[in-house]
Amino acid sequence: MILLPVLLAAAAPTLDCPALLKDDPAKALEIANGRILQGGGVSAKQCAALAFAALGKWPAAAAAFEQAAHEAERGQLAVAADLWVQAGNAHLAAGQAKEAVGAFDAALLTGAVTGRASGEAHLDRARAQVALGKLDQARIDLDVALRQVPEDPLAWLLSASLARRMGDLERAGTDIGKAAQLSPDDASVALEAGRIALASGSPDAARVAFEGAIKVQPNSDAAKAAQAELDRLKTPAQQK
Repeated sequence: MILLPVLLAAAAPTLDCPALLKDDPAKALEIANGRILQGGGVSAKQCAALAFAALGKWPAAAAAFEQAAHEAERGQLAVAADLWVQAGNAHLAAGQAKEAVGAFDAALLTGAVTGRASGEAHLDRARAQVALGKLDQARIDLDVALRQVPEDPLAWLLSASLARRMGDLERAGTDIGKAAQLSPDDASVALEAGRIALASGSPDAARVAFEGAIKVQPNSDAAKAAQAELDRLKTPAQQK
């Protein structure tokens, strides 16, 4: 009897994961799983994880990235840190915030995540902390991210949103201003600016910001949220 891994190996003697992912992620997953059954190493597991991600199967992708990260750690490979970061982002996409925090913790504990990569990892861990309602921990991570990746508008946007949620409207206004400087045509930034203006008691400024979000990216999720905010701002007389 011929085993399945042998058949897969015969069908694909080389595993060009990037090309396969672009052309046929399901085929990439099939071949990668065959290589894993044959005792394939970190690269096969990472390819499987990337294929799951390309197919939108985020819980499976997160699990596969973690398997690859564990194997990389056993082999003392530097790629382990990157794999933990990928696992964390897959968990986030799967709505698994607690597991995401654990993966980002593992990545940062390796000591191999430095510079911009460290800033982005802290930013992503902050997103997971917010999802868990741990706003104080998220604030710590975001402050690190802002120091390490001050050119990233998403960091300033998330910082502004967090500050608003924590009642620090002065900081929220300052941070959303920096986000707007870095990304002036981002509907998400305009949407948050409107929410901060509304929380600060400035409905007219909020309307301008919400209308700006719709104008710059009319079909985006942020624009739809901005329209919902505008609808809530309408007076009974305007709704007639």
